[in-house]
Amino acid sequence: MKRYLLIVNPIAGWGRAKQSVPQITRILKSNNIDFNIMYSERPWHAAELAREAVAQGYSVVVGVGGDGTSNEILNGLMRAKEKYGKTCAMGLLCEGRGNDFAYGMNVPSDLEEGCRALIEDRRKKIDVGRVVGGDYPDGRYFGNGIGIGFDAVVGFEAAKMKWVRGFMAYFIGAMKTIFLYYNPPLVRMEYNSAAHMEYALQISIMNGRRMGGGFFMAPNAITDDGLFDLCIAKKMKRHKFFGTIAHFIKGTQASLQDIIITGRTGRIAISAIEGALPVHADGETICIGGNRIDAEILSSQLEIIYAP
Repeated sequence: MKRYLLIVNPIAGWGRAKQSVPQITRILKSNNIDFNIMYSERPWHAAELAREAVAQGYSVVVGVGGDGTSNEILNGLMRAKEKYGKTCAMGLLCEGRGNDFAYGMNVPSDLEEGCRALIEDRRKKIDVGRVVGGDYPDGRYFGNGIGIGFDAVVGFEAAKMKWVRGFMAYFIGAMKTIFLYYNPPLVRMEYNSAAHMEYALQISIMNGRRMGGGFFMAPNAITDDGLFDLCIAKKMKRHKFFGTIAHFIKGTQASLQDIIITGRTGRIAISAIEGALPVHADGETICIGGNRIDAEILSSQLEIIYAP
């Protein structure tokens, strides 16, 4: 019989994840699911719990929270694979702010529908990204994507907001960042056996499709094709920012061929020639002002429970 470990981030969604536990318990018990619940207590604790859950023989580790919780659990499962030579399936119950990783993996955002997906246990293999650089010289895994430059600063600003959540927090963060972050670094990007120099306002390296709860950085991304989808915004006049943001909300930015570069690759290295690189992976800070990051896609690394 399958055994599920639910790892709850009690502060995710301003406490909403913890409040959802009685409802989750009722649904799973009524469907005869064998599960235990543990609560994360500090940063990286969910990763440790997930890694040890593999050693203890759990069939599925479920994150109850948002993108940060999902990223830690993904890292725990991948590190279990390194340490024990095996891992287990991953599940998600969405109780965070953006839930972008879940969106890209076709995991329901509604709690009851998410529980139903766990009960039905449909699985698919997904690719996993790995980034090296900044605060992680030994690497950190990610499932949804990396944001460099404008996007990273927007995330840092959104995280400061306690009075608004989800897409609106990122939208307000974007408005603030337009006036705070206006000196894009000169970067060297190496991918697909070529090097490109650009004053890049933003670089998105995507396995999933969306960031910030509603900005479609890679609307056509596929999570099991062994490739990142790239979206690079060149330096532009401030007055163009607003119109460009509207395109990212609709996922139509590729039509702006004078300021947007798109591409696909399995590996990319980015170095700051002038300025520095603020970087996040799945919303988690990789560095505030780094000078180089390397990212690669690892094909078909994990099973995830999803809803077709």
